[in-house]
Amino acid sequence: MMIAGERCTRACGFCAVTTAKPFALEEDEPARVAEAVRRMKLKHVVVTAVARDDLRDGGANHFARTITAIREMDPSIVIEVLVPDFHAQDWCIQTVLDAGPDIFNHNMETVERLTPLVRSRAKYRTSLRVLRRAKELSPNVVAKSGLMLGLGEKEPELFQTMDDLREIGCQVLTMGQYLRPTPNHLPVVEYITPEQFDFYGNIARNKGFDHVASGPLVRSSYHAADFHPVVR
Repeated sequence: MMIAGERCTRACGFCAVTTAKPFALEEDEPARVAEAVRRMKLKHVVVTAVARDDLRDGGANHFARTITAIREMDPSIVIEVLVPDFHAQDWCIQTVLDAGPDIFNHNMETVERLTPLVRSRAKYRTSLRVLRRAKELSPNVVAKSGLMLGLGEKEPELFQTMDDLREIGCQVLTMGQYLRPTPNHLPVVEYITPEQFDFYGNIARNKGFDHVASGPLVRSSYHAADFHPVVR
């Protein structure tokens, strides 16, 4: 589920979401998301959002209200959030964590060298801090992140990113092929073979990730329910 509207305040080079001044948050959206989850009889829910730099909390409270609404509807559901960076503000991260998600996902997207090219306003070290603080503030939450390959990254850079994620306690990693949404977005530098994705997946597992999804069609929420965290 993508909440907080369909207009993003950032303009990342890989993303086809519209960049524009967002509309006001819809106060009944958390309840509507919970109702949709109930109707679809979901057991694992991924809640994500556009970046909302126009809001003081970056949308953190809206995430928390949505998590709470789903929990109240069915406490047994696994809730995974895929959050923006909130400018790495502890109080925003804490707001989301206080609502009790099982999995806290924030995507690195790419290696450090390519981050200024690929991600609008985002910083590599800021994203690492978000994941690190999530684990420090809530040790029981599962930390997850995702990478797009084929943007021009080199193997040593990819392996370094894996090491950086493991160092801050990231437990789940997804890796997939970057595909250009439109001619106005960043070009594909390389198509990674399925065999190479398998190789990278094995490298990641050997580095200690609890769960890895690595393949051309993998995205950050790809078969998300394949990983079963230890829940309440």
